Amino acid sequence: MVAHDSDRGGAVAAMLAPGLFVWAQFVTVPQGASEVEAIGQQWQWSFRLPGEDGRLGKSDTLYVGSNNPLGLNPSDPTARDDVVIEGDDLHLPLGKPVKVLLRSIDVLHSFYVPEFRTKMDLVPGMVSYVWFIPTKTGTFEILCAELCGNGHFNMRGKVVVQEESEYQAWLQKQKTFAQLSARAKQAKATQ
Repeated sequence: MVAHDSDRGGAVAAMLAPGLFVWAQFVTVPQGASEVEAIGQQWQWSFRLPGEDGRLGKSDTLYVGSNNPLGLNPSDPTARDDVVIEGDDLHLPLGKPVKVLLRSIDVLHSFYVPEFRTKMDLVPGMVSYVWFIPTKTGTFEILCAELCGNGHFNMRGKVVVQEESEYQAWLQKQKTFAQLSARAKQAKATQ
């Protein structure tokens, strides 16, 4: 018996269908997920969380500078209240879905949290993402899984998953982009 091309096509489709269904579930971010941003830069991780307006402002590498290391658009009012965590730990609340937008300021990096089974590349000029739901409190290591230069071995960070009340207490102590910009302008004026 000779198989026809149409028979092979149906067999291939039957094999791919379950994988495509699982893939769709994997990339579909749950409704109500909060968005945070992880920025890779030789050789540290920085993070940005939405402020009181609940939205992340615009950013672009054109704005990156010593007073604006994450490249936030200083003219965008939604960026003014963004919480900026430069070279420190990312804190997240327990049990809430989070979409992590991934951006590189310089070279290829890879956001890898082994305990979350999460890994995604950061490509300069693109925004990629991963999503997950933190299910256990604790401190989990973030690694760069892409060779990004001679300091690659040292590009590590931490995700701290906390109960909601602890997370909110931590969040209240963090600085916004507007606060950091005002501090930078004041420092420049006193020089």
